[in-house]
Amino acid sequence: MEQLNQIRAPQKSDSRKKQVLVTAVVLLLGICMGWFSKYLDERQAELPGLLGQLDELLDFHNFLGGFAPWILIAVCLSVYSHTPFRAGINVFFFFVGFVASYYLYSALVAGFFPRSYALVWITFTVASPVLAFFCWYAKGKGPVALLLSAAVSGVMLNTAFSYGMLYLDLRSWLNLVMLVIALWVLRKSPKQMLAMLGIAAAFAVLMKLAIPFEI
Repeated sequence: MEQLNQIRAPQKSDSRKKQVLVTAVVLLLGICMGWFSKYLDERQAELPGLLGQLDELLDFHNFLGGFAPWILIAVCLSVYSHTPFRAGINVFFFFVGFVASYYLYSALVAGFFPRSYALVWITFTVASPVLAFFCWYAKGKGPVALLLSAAVSGVMLNTAFSYGMLYLDLRSWLNLVMLVIALWVLRKSPKQMLAMLGIAAAFAVLMKLAIPFEI
């Protein structure tokens, strides 16, 4: 544990009452975002007023149906938590609320349950505390923090771009914005940022070869 503290030392924790309150707010945020995301997806053809115009302009329902915004929220919840354990707790409860709300809406309101897609999100939710624990250290210093930041950036690169031997396409301007925000959150010195981006690009390619679907 002392070696981990050399990467990034935990901050002084809030009172237990405040910690519970923060986690409750995070859970509520996840529930609201899951409901809203599925509402946009299910009602895309009949969204009212400005919401419908924004969805038509930005393809908002498909954006929220992907991984990029939720990974960015998880990264922010992780790195801005006081300790790696709080990072794991907060991210886990966010995804519990998000996934439960999304698929309850899907089953009870929309009338269908995409089991294979749900299993991907449930697996991600179960793994999220461990991922958040390590992501917290990405905001630290030294080579381990640099590698962790590069891994997160590589994931975000794959949400923003589709690519192959002879092509490179931007998947979504909104996903590109998520990538830029993630890089800002994980920012380091200019020299480290260049190294991070190089490692991130290599990690993105390896991840694409290892995972049989786009995130």
